[in-house]
Amino acid sequence: MAINLKSLSKPTGQRPIIATLFGEGGMGKTTLAAMFPKPVFIRTEDGTASLQGNEDVSLFPLATSSEDVLGAIEALATEKHNYKTVVIDSITQLATMIESEIVAADPKAKSISQAGGGYGAGYGAASEKHRQIREWAGALAYDNGMNVVFIGHADTETLDLPDLDPFARYTVRMHKKSIPHYTDNVDLVGLIRLKTFTRGDGEKKRAISTGEREILCFPQASSVTKNRFNIDQPLPFTFDGGNPFQQYLI
Repeated sequence: MAINLKSLSKPTGQRPIIATLFGEGGMGKTTLAAMFPKPVFIRTEDGTASLQGNEDVSLFPLATSSEDVLGAIEALATEKHNYKTVVIDSITQLATMIESEIVAADPKAKSISQAGGGYGAGYGAASEKHRQIREWAGALAYDNGMNVVFIGHADTETLDLPDLDPFARYTVRMHKKSIPHYTDNVDLVGLIRLKTFTRGDGEKKRAISTGEREILCFPQASSVTKNRFNIDQPLPFTFDGGNPFQQYLI
């Protein structure tokens, strides 16, 4: 396609969103994903017990390989259906699956760090597979009009930057080479957590929670969260309060 000034266009209205939701176990990640329009789940782990009886949700058979995940995405791309959201639950277990496949394919490797001759080659191969899955899933948004939701488990990492003291932040639990596929070119990265405050002083200080949940999805030093919708405050989240992102969905 020839690129010239005649090819310029103006920004249009809303489109399907691509989001990554992560958090500790039991925070309601899967429940929130099920609140997106007409969802279908591609499962790499059997974590959908909370959805039992939800007639609005459809489930692919439990994936046992990364090729199963790609096959489910291909089916959504090529077969006729009325689903509006695809959920991959979870990318953390998907990462474990991919690493196991890479190790199994290398007779000399006993671990992912040894795969491909070592020196990070195994992690590089895993990142490439994540790139492919992210690309195929993203095509469902651009070509098929589907929202895409990636679910991950939370982890922490310590950043040691040249101009700051080391500090910890929340991130998605998988190798650092693969994380950017689910945090960089997406519309929203949300951390679901309990609202927490501290009580006491010094060694007697402890964290207290009321049990209320909130979603952090704006840039901050303590997490990889972000959004493209100008959200700058935590969003309240309850299991019966509806989807906090409803106004951003088509």
